[in-house]
Amino acid sequence: MLLQTGQTQCFDTRGEAIPCAGSGQDGEAQAGRPLPEPRFEVEGAWVKDCATGLLWLADAGAAEFPLTWGEALAFVQGLNQDRHLGFADWRLPNRRELRSLVDYGCARVFPADHPFEHLFRGWYWSSTTAAISPKHAWYLDLEGGRLFYGGKDQSFMVWPVRGEGGLAATGQRRCCDTRGEAVACPGSGQDGELRLGIAWDEGRFTPLASGFFDRLSGLEWHYCEALNGAPRTWAEALQAPADLPGTGWRLPNIVELESLADASQARPAFSRRLPPGRFREAYWSSTTSAYEPDWAWALYAEKGALGVGQKKDPHFFMLGVRAAAGVNDGKSGF
Repeated sequence: MLLQTGQTQCFDTRGEAIPCAGSGQDGEAQAGRPLPEPRFEVEGAWVKDCATGLLWLADAGAAEFPLTWGEALAFVQGLNQDRHLGFADWRLPNRRELRSLVDYGCARVFPADHPFEHLFRGWYWSSTTAAISPKHAWYLDLEGGRLFYGGKDQSFMVWPVRGEGGLAATGQRRCCDTRGEAVACPGSGQDGELRLGIAWDEGRFTPLASGFFDRLSGLEWHYCEALNGAPRTWAEALQAPADLPGTGWRLPNIVELESLADASQARPAFSRRLPPGRFREAYWSSTTSAYEPDWAWALYAEKGALGVGQKKDPHFFMLGVRAAAGVNDGKSGF
């Protein structure tokens, strides 16, 4: 079962708080496994995320300065050589591990009482190469929560992690150097080497006449092709699933949308098991941006990025989602 986003309020297109009942928003559905309270437990010089089981350095600025992607991987290797805090299994987090830190109910990613030190409100590297442009790697903005990719020769912050949580693997299987060239994975510390998380394969998705079933999350998805003749406003996208055949359809939240991303693919960034011709460029989620509540979260399907769009404008398309009988054991938190 996917984790909830953390969003419990609802907002109109102007960013004003409104009652959730009947809105179709993330704050009304609150789909997924609830985030634990307290979410974080301090264990000496590291912090356990009780939602995923991952162990993060309490010092989010341990490297002190922004590093290039190659330098970031080398920095973590240095921690392991020195057995930092008594451990030799530190790593640069993959894109899904890094994104899992975001609480979409908070304006600035974390609640005000978070236990981390030297948190930089900017970009942090992941170990995941961007399939759409292998000279780039995925990074997360801790100011607002955006997930995008930057040139590996650029310099961003580093936040080592250890442990294995209940998150799905990203899907990445190869490794690339800073020029975007394929390299041998052993010893690289890259996502393509470690491949941590719940493994999934081509049997994860079952095609259906108008969508597909994801056995990893237990969700059924609808392409909404008849409703996607043109981009919609956010308000239109929230209401459109009511026109789908059957019951229980809604606009997915941003965690549900991100769960579809396959980091080994681009154009679209979804599994090869799913027909690329049935996807549009970008999709609205039901999740408001807590940082700017007149904006809402979206998945850029061609790239796999997470960004935002202004609610009042017809920016994006939609997918429908509903709970279905699946095989998920309820223990995972991806």
